[in-house]
Amino acid sequence: MLLAIDVGNTQTVLGLLAGDEVVEHWRVATEPHRTADELWALLRSLLAGGGHNDGITGVAICSTVPAVLHEMRGMVARYFTGLPAVLVEPGVKTGLPVLVDNPREVGTDRIVNAIAAQHLYGAPTIVVDFGTATTFDVVSPRGEYLGGAIAPGIGVSLDALGDAGAQLRRVELMRPRSVIAKNTVEALQSGALYGFSGQVDGIVTRMVDELGLALSDVPVIATGGLAELVITECRCVDHHEPWLTLLGLRLVYDRNVQPSR
Repeated sequence: MLLAIDVGNTQTVLGLLAGDEVVEHWRVATEPHRTADELWALLRSLLAGGGHNDGITGVAICSTVPAVLHEMRGMVARYFTGLPAVLVEPGVKTGLPVLVDNPREVGTDRIVNAIAAQHLYGAPTIVVDFGTATTFDVVSPRGEYLGGAIAPGIGVSLDALGDAGAQLRRVELMRPRSVIAKNTVEALQSGALYGFSGQVDGIVTRMVDELGLALSDVPVIATGGLAELVITECRCVDHHEPWLTLLGLRLVYDRNVQPSR
């Protein structure tokens, strides 16, 4: 099985994959100050708890946090000696042409998501990832990564509003009883849920128009920890793939370690 690790700014998602199937998965807080040994201690406890101490045949990692990537590299070198490992960074083969001003600026998770989306649904396609930031990534009809957009994430926005508003508070993101809220908590929830779903529809529609295509011709895939609730209110989202990044890591791993597959 492949151990795939997606290190985000807020959370890290880990999964064990057999082919395209995610056999086991975990979600933990991203702690930039964890050492390689501490990362291994955490990972070992997760694997032991699920009865997966054995059977790992390779490792694939992408990270938006450079400090964590450095420690992950050390963990792999020390505790996965002899196993093939792919850390997604400049120079790694992805099979996806990146047509932006500076490809090194694009988060590796965004590239990995685009690869997985194209694998599942073909090209063109658009990926919306609901994480610390809400990112939009576009794959052209020719299978090229064209770029995208980055908006403040839902959790970040709610936290900032709670901090900045003297009479506001931090609230749980959930569906309110109605759009026209009758109290402050539900007013914040209404603004977040329907505001961000409207943002997604608006940005995706503009992107599709810029491609010169019809919305029906461009599959829109949602992923990320906060996707499940918001996409129920999005009119443009066609598919929800919670493990899209893990699948993309498997595809990149295969292209670098098993090129004949």
